[in-house]
Amino acid sequence: LFSLQMQLLDKFPIEGGQKDPKQRIIPFLPGKILFRRSHVRDVAVKRLKPIDEYCRALVRLPPHISQCDEVFRFFEARPEDLNPPKE
Repeated sequence: LFSLQMQLLDKFPIEGGQKDPKQRIIPFLPGKILFRRSHVRDVAVKRLKPIDEYCRALVRLPPHISQCDEVFRFFEARPEDLNPPKE
């Protein structure tokens, strides 16, 4: 997700607010949460809503951003998404 954000900010500096923060329309990434190993699942559950909100905001952007190659690649299904490893 961080990599996608950096690509979008580089590709769309105006929409990323680099010249004028008031013109920023690219959403901010949800903050990272530090965790101990035993709380990985709890942290993942807590991050679901902010990441979902970020993704929803991203796809509602104007088409030149929401339909750019970087966004399509990010949301493209990979083989491991379609056939997840069994636990």
